[in-house]
Amino acid sequence: MTTTDSDADTKVALLDKNIEKMEELTRRLTSAISRKGQPNTALQAPESELFARAATAYWQEAMQNPAKIIEHQMSYWSKTLTHFVAAQRTLAQGKLKAPEDPTPSDRRFSNELWESHPYFNYIKQQYFINAEAIRQAVQDIDDVDETERRRLRYFTEQIVDMMAPTNFLATNPDALQKAVETDGESLVKGMENLIADLEANDGELIVRLADEQAFKIGENIATCEGKVVYRNHMMELIQYSPTTEKVRELPIVLFPPWINKFYILDLKEKNSLIKWIVEQGYTLFVVSWINPDDSYADTGLEDYINDGYLRAIELAKEICGTKQVNAVGYCIAGTTLSMTLALLKARGDTSVKSATFFTTLTDFSDQGEFTPFLQNDFIDGIEAEIDKRGILDSYIMARTFSFLRSNDLVYMPAIRHYMMGETPPAFDLLYWNGDGANLPGKMAMQYLRGLCQRNEFSEGTFELMGEVLDLKDVTVSLCAIVAETDHIAAWKDCYRGVQKMGSRSKSFIVSESGHIAGIVNPPSKEKYGHYVNDDMSLTADEWIKGAEFNKGSWWPRWESWLKPRSGKLVAARIPGESAHKALCDAPGTYVMVKARR
Repeated sequence: MTTTDSDADTKVALLDKNIEKMEELTRRLTSAISRKGQPNTALQAPESELFARAATAYWQEAMQNPAKIIEHQMSYWSKTLTHFVAAQRTLAQGKLKAPEDPTPSDRRFSNELWESHPYFNYIKQQYFINAEAIRQAVQDIDDVDETERRRLRYFTEQIVDMMAPTNFLATNPDALQKAVETDGESLVKGMENLIADLEANDGELIVRLADEQAFKIGENIATCEGKVVYRNHMMELIQYSPTTEKVRELPIVLFPPWINKFYILDLKEKNSLIKWIVEQGYTLFVVSWINPDDSYADTGLEDYINDGYLRAIELAKEICGTKQVNAVGYCIAGTTLSMTLALLKARGDTSVKSATFFTTLTDFSDQGEFTPFLQNDFIDGIEAEIDKRGILDSYIMARTFSFLRSNDLVYMPAIRHYMMGETPPAFDLLYWNGDGANLPGKMAMQYLRGLCQRNEFSEGTFELMGEVLDLKDVTVSLCAIVAETDHIAAWKDCYRGVQKMGSRSKSFIVSESGHIAGIVNPPSKEKYGHYVNDDMSLTADEWIKGAEFNKGSWWPRWESWLKPRSGKLVAARIPGESAHKALCDAPGTYVMVKARR
């Protein structure tokens, strides 16, 4: 027997072994999937009536204007036939290469075989032709309102993204090459990864985005020094240790969103906003919210405000011996901070000197990219889920946000993890993104129905805690920071809400980048710049057109705005030295609690 024969036999044996493993894993996969309960169909897809109305409108258009439909079909057929003929002509010339490729650049198709190999290139070009035809068909539908058109566009894009040839093994050259190179081992590892993710989530497929073993909260993530100085059923209040001898008199109380954990603002030293604020000479308190289970089913926005916001503000005043604080709210916590300020206004309470809002929506008259998820069929489905479980499970929120960027947050990670057998990267931001929190049932429905659907706070009709809350009653001095490419809180929608606030002193900053990177943008990086414009009477388009662009982070500009509103310099306060003793070290215990199902 030759060496070559021996090597071949070894490869065949290894391949046979991996095939046996795949058969065993397939049985485990079936078992893992069977653990999933009956799905809530309202959360899987829109009501069938949406597609029925679209189909009816499409065929009505065909009857009334057949030339338009025929033109659309002929264009699709023509492009498909031209593409086929070009590929055939190249092969007929004896050239094993792809024809001219007019398709746009797309990082899903970065493997050079998509450009050079006639098989893969043909599939790629036809995919783009098909996608264009589907989009055009939706665009050509006239007899639907704008809300339905937005929904149709969204679900159309989901179909287009899902059917990309990169998502299937037989048409993914990266996955095929790796399977050959590893004698099928990559497919075995990918199947193991898939089963592990299913088993970890009771049969729900939640793609892991980061290596969860690479991070430990309090050790290599969320490491800024401080103490938990108070704890109740809603939150832990962390007071961070000073790094300067003197601090500004008025403390800062920062309210992070409770959809995720607060340590997005303290991932690591070099990009920690928490650390940076402390270094500028401020006493900083940060709320760490409870990760609720079904015992919190009846917890509402009033509980977050009363036992979270108001309690944290009072504690900061007591510990620091001041009559006022400066407050900061991020995302949904900024929305709730604005409601808290309207409540304080109604009560004649001036405890908040100034407010800062990070990527905060307060006017929901334009639902933007969330339109598909804020119609009654989807919200009814969420309400049914809450009635059954008492909470809105974190994975539902995570899935919703992920499918707004499905290629980046669903399909490409799934290809690497399942099809190519790779371990997810040790990326702190993605680790945080996967460390979600549940929402109490009552609070979730108050937010979705009252704010998102009915826009009651902006309209001045939101009833809570014995008051009717109105956005115009936010009258403290304020600074709003938004992100230019934010797909969760679109900056123009945030701008519209700030315009409706009653404050006489408003500062508005548009940071480059998105919902997270636009906020977590340390000066040392010199990465993203920001826009400023003092004229808040303009439309959003006019505002950005006339805005001044500044290189670098917005953090120093905000601190310059905050400093004159923060009082004189006083001796630094040490956590635990007031009447409120230290309960434990930061980052506390609540942040360690994983979402419970």
